[in-house]
Amino acid sequence: MVGIFLLGTFLLYCGGHNQITGTPQGCVPQSSCLACLKSPGCAWCKSKDFLKPGVSSERRCDTLRSLMTRGCEYTNVINPEPSYMIQKKNELSGHADNVVQLTPQNIHFKLRVGVPVSFDVSFKRAEGYPIDLYYLMDLSFSMMDDLNTIKNLGQDILSTLENFTKKVRIGFGSFVDKVALPYVSQVKKRKTNPCPSPSYPCQPAFSFQNILGLTENVSDFKTRVSDQVISGNLDSPESGFDAIMQAVVCQKEIGWKNVTRILVYTSDDTFHIAGDGKLAGIFEPNDGTCHLNGNIYDGTKYDYPSIGHLARVLAANNIQLIFAVTEESGDVYKALSNLIPQSVVGVLRNDSSNVVELIKEAYSSLSSTILLEHHEAPAGLDVTYRSHCTPGAEENTPWQSRGECKNIKLNQQVNFKVRLNMSTCLEGKTEFSLKLQGISESLKVTVETLCDCNCDDREEQSEHCKGKGTFSCGICSCIEGYLGQKCDCEQDSVNSMDATCRHGNSSQLCSGHGNCECGACVCQGTYHDKFCECDDNSCARHNNLLCGGNGDCNCGNCSCNPNYTGFACECSTLTDQCRSGRTLCNGRGKCQCNQCQCNQHFFGTNCSNIAEACSAFRDCVKCKLDGQAGPHSNCSGQPCGSFELELKDETHVFSCQHETFSYELKPQPDGKIKIFYASLPRVIDKTYAIIGGSVSGIIFIGIAIILICRLMLEYHYRREYASFVKAQKAEVWKDTHNPLFQDATTTILNPMHMQED
Repeated sequence: MVGIFLLGTFLLYCGGHNQITGTPQGCVPQSSCLACLKSPGCAWCKSKDFLKPGVSSERRCDTLRSLMTRGCEYTNVINPEPSYMIQKKNELSGHADNVVQLTPQNIHFKLRVGVPVSFDVSFKRAEGYPIDLYYLMDLSFSMMDDLNTIKNLGQDILSTLENFTKKVRIGFGSFVDKVALPYVSQVKKRKTNPCPSPSYPCQPAFSFQNILGLTENVSDFKTRVSDQVISGNLDSPESGFDAIMQAVVCQKEIGWKNVTRILVYTSDDTFHIAGDGKLAGIFEPNDGTCHLNGNIYDGTKYDYPSIGHLARVLAANNIQLIFAVTEESGDVYKALSNLIPQSVVGVLRNDSSNVVELIKEAYSSLSSTILLEHHEAPAGLDVTYRSHCTPGAEENTPWQSRGECKNIKLNQQVNFKVRLNMSTCLEGKTEFSLKLQGISESLKVTVETLCDCNCDDREEQSEHCKGKGTFSCGICSCIEGYLGQKCDCEQDSVNSMDATCRHGNSSQLCSGHGNCECGACVCQGTYHDKFCECDDNSCARHNNLLCGGNGDCNCGNCSCNPNYTGFACECSTLTDQCRSGRTLCNGRGKCQCNQCQCNQHFFGTNCSNIAEACSAFRDCVKCKLDGQAGPHSNCSGQPCGSFELELKDETHVFSCQHETFSYELKPQPDGKIKIFYASLPRVIDKTYAIIGGSVSGIIFIGIAIILICRLMLEYHYRREYASFVKAQKAEVWKDTHNPLFQDATTTILNPMHMQED
């Protein structure tokens, strides 16, 4: 008895909560046990004498806490708890003979509708896990130089992948386009050699060829690829989707094993999509099955696959896709990669010379991204994930539609919390799986719902039912012609008893909220009392909760829990939220409903902040500062309260300023206000300073310009004079006779003074 009491007490405390997740649950009452268990958060009381006469059977359906509070013993409560059992859990291992990357591997769940259940999943990529790489190449004419490069890269590709694992296999396939107009010319000569010029030896076009299945023999890869000849087609897009589909679904022909699977797709142009086949009269949708005939796919019967179809097939076969494409078509393939999980795009040089480095980078990128998803989950089951990518990561990360971790290193373990929440009952057991994209391992999940009432108390012609019905799960199922909780009323006498079910002069039976059975009201839902006039769901609400969630509703009135009061039990009588020190609300307000109602000019959780402090308290501060000159200063005319003044030097300039001082108010825990103040620096009339400075500056600049000009002219004059003197001194004057020059000779005779001989 003591054990039952303690268990009941514990469940009463936890009542209305999911004991696995701790999630609060409500309950919508139902009239039968089966319907009750389908209602989230509900339990059913099967006790015979649990309900008083005239109370509807719906009152047996309520939360566990409410039922036990109302007197239903725990042993009489039907409340199956959700649970799960891990049926297979091999520990994570990277050993070559026993590789385990995902744990657990098998879980069986028993779920209640609306009650979420969480469990943990761990993943750690095994070091050295084998790799299968299938190289799928576009052999249209524009890829001629790329083919010559690929012929010699088989060993390099294998050597690169051996950095990740010692077990690598490689295969090769090629594609061009469907051999039909308007993709490939049907002229016999052009069909035989579709290259632009007859001087180029080209092989006839084809949709897809499996040249070499996956093998460890590098020389075989080189030999088979070296035998390949370029081909050609008419239009730019290729049949890449046909090739991808066949390379994926032809598991046996390609030779895929249960290892890491990589498909490398190389092309320098775009692709045909579903619907393009109609141009050639091909209407039948792609069926997603293997159609290789001698390692060749014809492609003229089925249309191209759709992007969604490809994405599903790749995911179902755990194949990771690397698009190695040229820069011109890179944007198109990046958009395509966003629609195909576990795919990545790398930019290929025009001759494919960087394909080895591209594969290495792409594989590292794919390996560093971990995506956990569910497949084929039953309708009505909501599966969400919470990712813990690094140790010590935040536990309360948001729930998402899939688990995702990026930038994960090789030996790094990641953990996921997965939550299942069922919204409807299942007919039986249902299986689905959780898988990591690109990883063949999976977690098998089996789900069944707890929707059946196993009351184990069925009694035919039960005495509790007056021998007129079958008793099961606390209620009587009466035989035809009898009614009532205990089948104690004959159906023929019902009409004469209706008068006793009317309240006063009301024309409604049971106030319109119940049924009259054997002269007594059987109330519906939350209605009760003799005439169903009381509603335990009509009380006032606070924060959208009945009685604020802090009391019980009794006939329209709230009965509040201890420490709560108010019309809707919205007001707490505690004061802990109002107390930050020795006084409530820091002495600047009143504590009402455990919240501070602050006085004027104050706000904040504990009235610790001052609103518009500068303007509201300017007169008080001025009065206090003026009053320091005399001990009898009186500021009683101002609503100042208690102040403490603290002087700061003039280097402090506070946000509040008034005439000759600045100040700042800081409320103290004891309710007082401390004022820090400082005198403002001496103010200078800026107008005169600006005018004087401007005039002085202009004068100074003018004088400086004149002096500079005068000095430059002086310098120029002196240079010219020095140059003249130097030239004068360099001049030499020689005194020589010029033979061309003769002195003038003049002879004059005066006849008046002629002498006689």
